[in-house]
Amino acid sequence: MCGITGGIWRTPELQIERDTLDRMVDVLAHRGPDDRGTFIEGIDSGGVALGHRRLAIVDLSPLGRQPMFSRDGAIALVFNGEIYNYEELRKPFLDAGYPFQSNTDAEVLLPLYEKHGLDFVHFLNGMFAIALWNSRQRRLILVRDRFGKKPLVYRHEKDRLVFASELKSLLQIPGVRKEIDPAALDQYLTYQYVPHPRTIYKGFSKLPPGHLAVFEADGSFRVQSYWNFDFNAEETGRSFADWSEELRSLLSDAVQLRLRSDVPLGVFLSGGIDSTIITGLVQKFSSRQVRTFSIGFPQKEYDETSYARAAAKKFGTIHEEFLVTPNVREILPKLVYHHDEPFSDSSAIPMWCLAEMTKKHVTVALAGDAGDELFAGYERYLAVGLGNRADLLPLVLRQFLAGPVMRLIPSPIHQKSKLRRFKRFLEALGMTPLERYLQWIAIFNRSRKAQLYSDEFQRTIAAQTDYDMLDFLEQAASRSTNRDAITSITLTDLLTYLPGDLMCKADTASMAHALECRAPFLDYRVVEHAIRMPISMKIHGNRGKWILRETFKDLFPPELLQRGKMGFGVPLDHWFRGELAEYVREILLDPVTLGRGYFNPDTIRRLVSEHQASQFDHAGRLWSLLFLELWLRQQEELPGGRQNRQQLVN
Repeated sequence: MCGITGGIWRTPELQIERDTLDRMVDVLAHRGPDDRGTFIEGIDSGGVALGHRRLAIVDLSPLGRQPMFSRDGAIALVFNGEIYNYEELRKPFLDAGYPFQSNTDAEVLLPLYEKHGLDFVHFLNGMFAIALWNSRQRRLILVRDRFGKKPLVYRHEKDRLVFASELKSLLQIPGVRKEIDPAALDQYLTYQYVPHPRTIYKGFSKLPPGHLAVFEADGSFRVQSYWNFDFNAEETGRSFADWSEELRSLLSDAVQLRLRSDVPLGVFLSGGIDSTIITGLVQKFSSRQVRTFSIGFPQKEYDETSYARAAAKKFGTIHEEFLVTPNVREILPKLVYHHDEPFSDSSAIPMWCLAEMTKKHVTVALAGDAGDELFAGYERYLAVGLGNRADLLPLVLRQFLAGPVMRLIPSPIHQKSKLRRFKRFLEALGMTPLERYLQWIAIFNRSRKAQLYSDEFQRTIAAQTDYDMLDFLEQAASRSTNRDAITSITLTDLLTYLPGDLMCKADTASMAHALECRAPFLDYRVVEHAIRMPISMKIHGNRGKWILRETFKDLFPPELLQRGKMGFGVPLDHWFRGELAEYVREILLDPVTLGRGYFNPDTIRRLVSEHQASQFDHAGRLWSLLFLELWLRQQEELPGGRQNRQQLVN
């Protein structure tokens, strides 16, 4: 785990100076506190710069310092992540006498690229963001892992490409403009994150998961997909036992590979199905007692520490718990700083606290991320199936249910109310399946944004002729057009919500504390196995994750099998009416906030008033606006956003 940065330029006036590269590297120090390295090569027509911050995980010696170079010095590498199968990849080269200088996983990338060219990426089982400089061809190559576990942002201009693990590194380059992209802001208020390939700033992009980018000597630049697995490749005719046996074998091997480490290792244990499976397998393959870590809340409906405790007892782990209290005034500015752009998944709060606590004991933590997307664990997937059946009804009947009938139902206050969910389900019946899904997951749907946006900002968004907020989902959904409705949505989430939200949240919180987070469910072999699997293996009756429950039932304490889905939620609704009520008013009702020009001030006042009067639960919307405002203030260094950088980093 590390931070990488650098660039390539073709004209002297675009060069990255040594002091600029130093700033680009050092602003990533939290990602790699153990070491740093830089490389600059200048030529008459341009040059290249590479920078690296190291978090030492495998081979802790100085031999692991980056940039690394091929045996003839023609290829240079900076790398962030882990290649879990590096020992298997190294062996043929060792047998052939390749002179490795270290025992790191990173170094194997050099001979692998020399032998296979751009196809080297297909051999990698891991999480990674890679930059390779080929001095023979004057070519710079960027690569991001299949599922977006490691971030990689870039800015492509005529005759220059610059890249980094985080936007803040690129913002160290003199003369770079920070101009907010209106479409990205609209996407943020829809999805609660800015989806790839956009960033919040115009001219800056995220390299999409499963893609590589190449800047050639002639200045040409291309971005292309390398992970093109067929999402329509459903396998029928296999027995449940066959699917289950292969799943257990693949996930077990994925866990074993992710136990390779020269530093202490533990597991995030939430008490849910996924993390319990990972913990059980880690303990099975570990020669010593495993350390586990969980987060809890004083509010019972959000707390699952009792289930984590039961799992820890079953496996005999050394278990640590942390109680989250609403010290958001302290945590939120740090989240804003480290995320670099608006990000309003409120579970970033417990994730931050969990990473901070875990780092005190270990440097690597395994997690259960992606189990829900791969095996249909979210309750909303059942609604997708029900909505698909409702589509068989005449359109006029669906519109009647979505209109007059829906409006007769009262609006319960609590976000998790079944009646409230049923009302939202009816409200979307008259839409297409993908529009309906967006209506369910959106923080601000189309009608709410029409109330929120100022007239001027609505015109600005309408003028974005190459943009529609549904495009992001449509592009992902187009890869699974021949699958059933639920599978198609789960695979859409795999390509959108997982990298845009969950992986971003995990990487940001963990790397802010120099902690490596590993996700065995995202071993590409496990993912491809799950993609091929029919939905009948995943949903049984009205419960998801059927094959996980049955395959690993020997790992579950009895009370866990009886529980329902809770999720990694945060009691914002309570906090915003209680301990944090004044803070919400202080920020959102400030004249600076209300005068931004993006939003209708009366709508913001109404959202705050309705929530704090317990008339409606607007907690998620208020959190989105709160995060956005503090992010804007940090960019502008205004009161409420200005804070000593050292405080934000520490």
